[in-house]
Amino acid sequence: MTIPTLDTDDRASDRRADPATERRRRRAAAFADAASAGWKVWLFKIVALGIVDAMAIYAILVLVVQEQWVVAGAIAVGVVILNAVYLIPGLLPAKYLAPGLVFLFIFQIFVVLYTVYIAFTNYGSGHNSTKEDAITSLLQQSQTRVEDSATYPVQIATRDGEFFLVVEDPETGDLSVGGTEQPLESVSSPEAAGYEVLDFSQILANQAEIGALAVPLDDDLNDGYLRTTDGSNAYLFQSSLEWDPVADTMTDTETGTVYRDIGTGAFTADDGTEILPGWQVWVGGENFVRAVTEESIRGPFIAVLVWTFVFAFLSVATTFVLGLFLAIVFNDPKMKSRKYYRVILILPYAFPAFLSALIWAGMFNQDFGFINQVLLGGASIPWLLDPILAKVAILIVNLWLGFPYMFLVCTGALQSIPDDIQEAGRVDGAGVWQVFRHIKFPLLLVSVAPLLISSFAFNFNNFNLVYMLTNGGPRFADASINVGPTAILISMVYKVPFVGANRDYGLASAFSIIIFILVAVISYVSFRQTKVLEELN
Repeated sequence: MTIPTLDTDDRASDRRADPATERRRRRAAAFADAASAGWKVWLFKIVALGIVDAMAIYAILVLVVQEQWVVAGAIAVGVVILNAVYLIPGLLPAKYLAPGLVFLFIFQIFVVLYTVYIAFTNYGSGHNSTKEDAITSLLQQSQTRVEDSATYPVQIATRDGEFFLVVEDPETGDLSVGGTEQPLESVSSPEAAGYEVLDFSQILANQAEIGALAVPLDDDLNDGYLRTTDGSNAYLFQSSLEWDPVADTMTDTETGTVYRDIGTGAFTADDGTEILPGWQVWVGGENFVRAVTEESIRGPFIAVLVWTFVFAFLSVATTFVLGLFLAIVFNDPKMKSRKYYRVILILPYAFPAFLSALIWAGMFNQDFGFINQVLLGGASIPWLLDPILAKVAILIVNLWLGFPYMFLVCTGALQSIPDDIQEAGRVDGAGVWQVFRHIKFPLLLVSVAPLLISSFAFNFNNFNLVYMLTNGGPRFADASINVGPTAILISMVYKVPFVGANRDYGLASAFSIIIFILVAVISYVSFRQTKVLEELN
């Protein structure tokens, strides 16, 4: 009787020990659990994944056409992983983590990586496209009509929202169609090739777009372009620049000047003169070097950097001191109607900061502001025009906006301190100031210190206040970038790529990385000190 039992146990033990059998068992159990969820769940999952896959395939095709192989490959790999996570049973934790990871990658990791990439390029005004686009643009913008050129009868056609010229050869009568990015190609008729010929009213309605049409005669852009002004006749235009693809040069046929590609992202003459537009190229650490070596950038950058630290520190210090003082005052149980006073004190916290900054900007107006006209009896103080006074105005407004937050934080921290600790200090003979200094304040800092660090980081990048109140002005007279004494790093980063004619995205990205490093280092050191403070208490 014992022998069959032992044999059965041995076989069961063998099955448990067999990895393949165990994997099949777990897979079968997973499929059973998935099937128990119902067909509606599976239908929703398949439809949702189908939509995501369709969008991903479209994005991949577009990127492949643009030869963006790395991004296309990353999207393909991500979609495959996403489908595997939601279609393979048993990956329950990954199903919940996947959406968050996707959004984290798109809105955080990708943005940071792309910013780092741009910081090492010359991307900006005149260098925002490829070399091929730059060559085409240079040849098109320097066109002049060829004297005694033939007159080409044309019609205007459209396809997929773009305009084309239907050109009749003046000698043979053959038809051809071409667009801005499509050289002339022979067709039997425009309708047969999928084009829609416009009538006179449609031509009148799109005169600007039609006038901008420049159709290459063939693949050699030096042969010229056909352009029309009336929509019925076109003429030959040729560029004063001649492109030599073998020598990789651009020659001005009028002056004979030769411009070469020297690796700086623009065709450059021997005397250093560049012709724009150029194209985007990798420049390494040049943007970072410019930030600290180019005088017109270095001086304003250092001034803005110093003021950013001063502004962030004073903003935290002033708001914390005022908030702590008010918290101590209104935490006294002897004070009547404390809750009503607290409601009044936190009102500034309820208004949007950018709207409050605009209101304060009006109040600080030199000629019509409430502060000068009412509070100071008609004085004419240039609060927002003088560098020193503008900084004072920013600190005042930030104090008004920031103290309610510190008031709430300190009130909560004070109320969390046990009363028996304070009573013990009084029993030992400590006065009110000694109890606060040696008992309340150290315990309060344990709770408040991380919030002070986060407040410092926030004010380090307090764009709304600076931009809405002073716009970073008044501007430095000797600066090549549009910044002033009240600008902080984040407002300078905004102005470099988005304000003015010369927009330098590469330099702005370099500044962004510098800000990131500074805030990260400050936060790391501060949190280390906070940990030490906790250990001491």
